[in-house]
Amino acid sequence: MVIALITGASSGLGEEFARQLAGRGADVVLVGRDRVALERVRGEIVDRYGVGVEVLRADLTDGRDRARVVKRLSDRTRPIEVLVNNAGFGLPLAFERNDIADEVAHLQVHVDAPMRLMHAALEPMLERGHGRIINVASVAAFIPRSTYGACKRWLVDFSSWANARYGPSGVTVTAVCPGFTHTNFHERLGAPPGEEGVPDWMWLDAPDVVAQGLRDAARGKPVSVPSLRYKALVALTRLVPPSVAAAVGERGR
Repeated sequence: MVIALITGASSGLGEEFARQLAGRGADVVLVGRDRVALERVRGEIVDRYGVGVEVLRADLTDGRDRARVVKRLSDRTRPIEVLVNNAGFGLPLAFERNDIADEVAHLQVHVDAPMRLMHAALEPMLERGHGRIINVASVAAFIPRSTYGACKRWLVDFSSWANARYGPSGVTVTAVCPGFTHTNFHERLGAPPGEEGVPDWMWLDAPDVVAQGLRDAARGKPVSVPSLRYKALVALTRLVPPSVAAAVGERGR
C-alpha cells in the first residue's frame, strides 16, 4: 500500500494533494498546524475514499515538531512512498518593513523544512529503489518577488539537481510551480477574494494544478509549470530585462 505524506494538508493545495492521492488509492499522512482542520480533512477523505489517514499535527518552525515529522518519514515499517512538501505562507513584499522574525520563520518553512524532510525521506526511498518527492514551489521562482521568490527559486534549483542525481536510482523529485491559484493562501495575507489586483485569466483552480503536478511527477519531470499561460509567462521572463520581471512580480500579494 502506497503511503503519501503531505505538509500543509489542512487547506489549499495541500488538502487537494491529499484528496487526489487518496483518490488514487494511497493512504495519507496529513501534516499541519491546525488539528481541527486536519481532522476535518481526515474525516472527509475516509468517508469518500476509505483509505487510511494519519494526522500529524506539527508546526514546521518548531524543532521538536519537525523532528516528529522526520521520524515518521524515517519509519521503515510504514514507508512513505510520496512526500509532498507543500506547507508555506506569504509575507508582504516590503521586506524592509517586515518583522525579521517573520522572515526567518518564512525561510524555515519554505527552505529549511523541505530540505530536512527530503533528507529524511531519501535514505529509505533509495534503499527501496523507488519513491517520489514533490516540492510545491511557484512561478515566483522565475519572477523576482522579495524573499518568497528567492525561497521558491532555491526549491526549484535544488529539486532539479536532486531529480538528476537520484532519478536514475528510482527516486524522482519534482518542483511544482503554480501561478495565482484559487485557495485561501492570499486571504491569509489579508486580501479578500477579488481584491488581489490580478486579472481573472491569471487565476488557476487547485484541482487542475494538483492533477498536472501529479502527472508531471509521475513522468519524472524536474519542474512542472501547470497551464500553458504560465509556461508562456515563464518563457518570457528569460527574454525581458530583470527590471521588467521585477515589476511583474509586484502584481498581487
